[in-house]
Amino acid sequence: MKKIEAVIFDWAGTTVDYGSFAPVQAFIEAFGEFGIIPTVAEVREPMGMLKWDHIHTMMKMPRITEEWKKAHGRMWDKADVDAIYEKSEKAIFGILDKFSTPKPFVPETIFELKKRGIKIGSTTGYTTEMMDIVTKSAAEQGYKPDAWFCPNHTENKGRPYPYMIFRNLEVLGVSSVSAAIKVGDTVADIKEGKNAGMISVGIIEGSSVMGYTEAEYESFSPERKELECQRVRQIYEACGADYVINNMSELIPLIEKIEE
Repeated sequence: MKKIEAVIFDWAGTTVDYGSFAPVQAFIEAFGEFGIIPTVAEVREPMGMLKWDHIHTMMKMPRITEEWKKAHGRMWDKADVDAIYEKSEKAIFGILDKFSTPKPFVPETIFELKKRGIKIGSTTGYTTEMMDIVTKSAAEQGYKPDAWFCPNHTENKGRPYPYMIFRNLEVLGVSSVSAAIKVGDTVADIKEGKNAGMISVGIIEGSSVMGYTEAEYESFSPERKELECQRVRQIYEACGADYVINNMSELIPLIEKIEE
């Protein structure tokens, strides 16, 4: 019988911030200051990456590259990515504490995991300064993992590199990558887990890939919900997810299935 010793969670869109809206809001505001209005789809595509890498990836998108040339009369460069990143940092620091509420079923699931002796690790695309705000606010609302690591801890090598996961496994004393699972809400999360040699699980409801507020999602008809869930499921499966769950209430049953 396989024993799961740890679960490595993502933060925004997975355990807190239903729909992962803090980064979206900050990126749109930052690009807007340079005359570029990205679509929500463009913002969400690289979600889960180190924030500088996220902006760099967006800048390489053909439409945004062309919009930049029109607005500035030249091709963008690294200094422009730095400038947008600085604006996005300022924007996100002003709202992070408002986007740290645990998602549905998270506190109960964490309690049950700890009751079973399963350790809680976490990785993120946020910086250490951002995480100081998020972790404090989340802890006040009942969510506090045993460990967390961000790209600052791994020489700025964020997802899809597996190094943040490895740091978690080391600190938590996990015996093998096969004794832990990764749970996330973006393509970068799934790839991070797979690159670490772990079982990777995608979460559907409240994910960045789904991209709706809780109120929006709950207003959908059962048929619309099913279509949206299938869309997200296909995205996770296409990038290598081993399992896909609708929400956190399904994690404990999944672990029991894996352990069997």
